[in-house]
Amino acid sequence: MTIKVIGAGFGRTGTYSTSKALSHLGFPSYHMFEVLDRRKNPGHLDFWHRVANAPAGIQHDWDTVFHDYAATVDNPGCCVWRELVNAYPDAKILLTVHPGGVEAWYESTIRTVYFTESWQFRLLIAAIPVARKFADMAHKLVWHRSHQDTMSDRAAAIAHYQRHIEDVTATVPPEKLLVFSVDQGWTPLCNFLDVPVPETTFPNLNSRTAIRLRAFRCWIENIQLIAARPMI
Repeated sequence: MTIKVIGAGFGRTGTYSTSKALSHLGFPSYHMFEVLDRRKNPGHLDFWHRVANAPAGIQHDWDTVFHDYAATVDNPGCCVWRELVNAYPDAKILLTVHPGGVEAWYESTIRTVYFTESWQFRLLIAAIPVARKFADMAHKLVWHRSHQDTMSDRAAAIAHYQRHIEDVTATVPPEKLLVFSVDQGWTPLCNFLDVPVPETTFPNLNSRTAIRLRAFRCWIENIQLIAARPMI
C-alpha cells in the first residue's frame, strides 16, 4: 500500500472525521491517534520523535509508518506535507479547513490539543517517559515547526493559519488539490477521489468532547502498557 492522499490541513480542521471518512472510502487513514496507539503501532512515536529532532525538509523512510495506510491527515503528517508531496508525487492533496472559519479553528485548538504545551500537562507526565517523548515531539514538530510558535498569540496564529492555506493553494496544482470542509459532506471528497458516494452519513467525530475522550483512552492504554512491563 502507498500514500494516495496527503492531508495538508492543520489539526482541528475536521481531520478526525475526515480520517474516518477516508478509511470508509477505502483509503486507510493515518491520524495522530495512530501515533498514540502503541499497541497497534509500537515504533511510530520513536519515528516521529526522530523526525521532530531532524532538520526540516529532510526525507525519511516514510513507509516505515505509512506502509499500511493510503492516506494521512492531521498531525504529524500535515507538519511534513511538503516532504510527503515529494516522496509520493502521485498522491492527491487534501487541504482541510475548519467549517466555522479561522476564529473557530483557533478556539478549538487552544481548548483541546494545545494542552500538551501547558504546565499542567508537563507536570502530569513528568514521571512517564513515553508521554514526555510525545510532548517533545509535539512541541518541536507541531507547535514549533508547523505553527511557528504562534499559538500563544491569537492574532499571529490566525495569520499563520491563513498563510498556510495560501501557501498550499499556491504550491499544489489545482487538479491535484481539494480544499475541503467537513460540512460539505461526501460529494466533493468522493468526486475528488473518483469513488462512489456512500449512502451512510458522513462521520461527525471531531467535537471537543470526542477528541478529549479519545485522547484520554489512548493515554490510559499507554499507561497500562508501561505498567504491564516486567520490572528489571
